[in-house]
Amino acid sequence: MKSVLVAGYTTRHVAASASRAGYDVYAVDHFCDQDLISCTKDHLAFDELDELPFAVDGMLERYDIDHVVTTSGAELLEIPRRLGTVADVAKRFMDKGKTQDFFEEIGVPVPRRLEKGEYPAMMKTLSGAGGWRNACVRSDAERGIWEEFVEHVPCMAQEPIAGQPASVSCLGTGTSALALCANEQILRGGDTCAYAFSGSLTPCRHPLAGRMMELAEKIVAASGCVGSVGVDFVLTDKEAYAIEINPRFQGTVETVEKALGINLFSLHADACLGILPKKRPDPVCFAVRRILAAPCDITINADLSAISADITDIPYPGTSFEEGEVMFSVTGFGKTREEAFASLDKHIRDALQLIKE
Repeated sequence: MKSVLVAGYTTRHVAASASRAGYDVYAVDHFCDQDLISCTKDHLAFDELDELPFAVDGMLERYDIDHVVTTSGAELLEIPRRLGTVADVAKRFMDKGKTQDFFEEIGVPVPRRLEKGEYPAMMKTLSGAGGWRNACVRSDAERGIWEEFVEHVPCMAQEPIAGQPASVSCLGTGTSALALCANEQILRGGDTCAYAFSGSLTPCRHPLAGRMMELAEKIVAASGCVGSVGVDFVLTDKEAYAIEINPRFQGTVETVEKALGINLFSLHADACLGILPKKRPDPVCFAVRRILAAPCDITINADLSAISADITDIPYPGTSFEEGEVMFSVTGFGKTREEAFASLDKHIRDALQLIKE
């Protein structure tokens, strides 16, 4: 049996897939939720990202581990026995400006980059994941407020594209790629963090899903990334616009695995060895996951492991959350898109009821 250390800000989705693939799993993680602990041999928690490298070193000193897989926040760590995209390659795609340059170089559709003073503008920090700091501004005054909110870090402005946020889950070998499936992205919406990633539905049945997957294969094959790689898009009625590359496992792991009936970690490991599936798997159902944020300041006293079949990222009883802070994720599935969302809605109601008891 092989062993793997999964390291990053949040690792549960990857650790669970690796465990199901038959690996002995170790984790370095910020949250260390119940379902992460249940699928790992050992774990280390950290508070701030600058503590992450030391936690990784500590785990590697403690155990003889065969592979290391990095998730968000750890992509650029220089570590041994990495199973995935190396830091030198990932670095280009951790910068949204350099990613846009790459898209333009290989000739894929991308939102136009705007000069200061052009509005409306989709503002993004050059680094960072999850989209929670993205915002659409319509004037110099609004841009100034946004820049203050992000503490004046380097940023870019793009032409806003109205359409369906979506993504493609790919496997890459460094020179070739296979798109496994297309996913709808669920964004938080509302007045704050409106563009924050808040879940996914697999598969995406948009008329341009096929076009999007073809573009994603072109992108990943040219990127040099290996293993599980995600490409984010916005789909309009006429075109698929590339937005970002995620040179690591994405937050869509659960819906991809459930909808396709596969183990993504096994496919990731094979792709790192240059092996891709001979064909794209056919979906067996629709699967959806939504990340729930706290509606108000709240302490969860219930043991949500009682409904572990329907939720993930399960906090321990007594965990407190501030309004807007992520609490846990809820899943649903069905034979149709509508059945999947109906299942999700029921599971959300069940979870919220349990919290209130």
